[in-house]
Amino acid sequence: MTRVMGVNRRGSDDERGSVTVVMLAVIVTVLTLTVSGLLLSSAVLASHRARAAADLAALSAAGALLNGEPSAAACQSAEMVASVNHGRLQRCVAVGMEVRISVAVPAGLKGFRAATARSRAGPDRSGAATARPLEAQPP
Repeated sequence: MTRVMGVNRRGSDDERGSVTVVMLAVIVTVLTLTVSGLLLSSAVLASHRARAAADLAALSAAGALLNGEPSAAACQSAEMVASVNHGRLQRCVAVGMEVRISVAVPAGLKGFRAATARSRAGPDRSGAATARPLEAQPP
């Protein structure tokens, strides 16, 4: 510790402002992590929305096919459901009772690509027996 003009001082003038630089680095790091977290959560949210929109659109189209509607009407139903879920139908292929859907949902931030998801709906292709409700057993 040196004594200059009645003031006690530690260290030299070279250390003045070093805390400011360290705090600035900490603030920049925290802001960078916050922005990165927001971007990641936006992408995850868009992915979940795209999956939900694709699943619901595929179920809607499969329901239309089961009701005897033509493939074009089933895909139109899927397009309506996708748009209600803030998505855009990219592809709709209906063959027999099966439908395959691809939906894109905007990521919510400008400059980022849309999240896409695919879904299929229709009868079970594995050939396994379908589940049947249990019959009531007599007491």
